[in-house]
Amino acid sequence: MISEQDRADAKRLWEYHQMRHHARPCSVAIGLGSHDLGVADTAVELYRRGLAPLLLFTGATSPTTRERMPRGEAVHYRERALELGVPETAILVEPRARNTGENIRFSRELLAEAGVPVSSVLLISKPYEERRAYATARKLWPEVEIVSASTPMTYEEYSDSIGDERLVIDMLVGALQRLVVYPEQGFMIRQPVPDDVMDAYQRLCRNGFTSRLLATDTTTS
Repeated sequence: MISEQDRADAKRLWEYHQMRHHARPCSVAIGLGSHDLGVADTAVELYRRGLAPLLLFTGATSPTTRERMPRGEAVHYRERALELGVPETAILVEPRARNTGENIRFSRELLAEAGVPVSSVLLISKPYEERRAYATARKLWPEVEIVSASTPMTYEEYSDSIGDERLVIDMLVGALQRLVVYPEQGFMIRQPVPDDVMDAYQRLCRNGFTSRLLATDTTTS
């Protein structure tokens, strides 16, 4: 059972995870691979708006995408973009990355190999992964400007699209934990976490929304 307090806490995390950047023209738009084809749809929309001359999709497969995207996340994103009318010449595919750090590193390498000058990146992710993607990119690609983007959705709309609100809350909790733990491991820059966000996170952990937590978690003490 998800209580009203649980839902209020989840919404607080949802709001925190989004960077609220204003989308503006960038050298390239990078779509981070996942189970969510909405990332590809949003990348195409931004391309059509003239905010990036080139789309790069990055991602291999994971346990959650292997059946749905057997050819790899980036390949399926590319196929979606082609269906929506983006020309082949405006799409690059990076098919090896298996985590956010690899998404950034391998994309950077591919663009360098292709001779694409990059001063800014429109970084497109799932809505609740905006801050994690931003913090990772700022650590691994500090010389470029990072503009975060995702499909505009409310917490309720996203939960309805997934069809499992409890899983959504688990993912929000897991993403918050990584923002706290990963900077210490050198994976991303540190992001300030407001007290009310941390309080919401800790209540959700105590209430059992823990399936996406790392085993090394020490933030609930």
